[in-house]
Amino acid sequence: MRRYCNNLRMDEVYGNRPMRHNQVHRKDRTVPRAKTSEADHRASASPWDDVADRLRTNGLRWTPQRRTLIDVLREREGHVTATELIARCKERDQTTTPSTVYRTLDMLEDLGLVRHGHGPGGREEYHVLPRQIHGHLHCVGCGTTWEIRPEAGAVIVEALASQLGFAVDLSHVTISGRCAGCHD
Repeated sequence: MRRYCNNLRMDEVYGNRPMRHNQVHRKDRTVPRAKTSEADHRASASPWDDVADRLRTNGLRWTPQRRTLIDVLREREGHVTATELIARCKERDQTTTPSTVYRTLDMLEDLGLVRHGHGPGGREEYHVLPRQIHGHLHCVGCGTTWEIRPEAGAVIVEALASQLGFAVDLSHVTISGRCAGCHD
């Protein structure tokens, strides 16, 4: 029996003869390629699409827990704390550990997909897919937080550089005070 199977594999029994019953329907199974330009492909590509390869290139394995974190981040925009990310990941995969989340976030920051900063009270926050570096304003009265506009951030950075020779990392700046509604 073993020799017979090997012969089949080696085409000794059937040779190179085509099997007609398979060729009859081949035309029906051929799907035409979609006509898309390279620009269309780039426009539809997500920054998250090649993250598995990029993590592997940087020495991290592509694990189910990392895939879960990427899926959670893919659904987010703006700011999120690591604690929130860990909780959302654990909802999907109980085996997710905080150390995996933090190590992956560090690598994602190196890749430019997240940027960490510090919110009120020094808590660490992550900005998902940051477009620009920015600081924050935080109202101690109502707890609301706003992003500092790039123009205003540039004024702060320039003032401290020219007056004190100090280079500010705006992504780590949170200015606390009272908003117009709580100013009383």
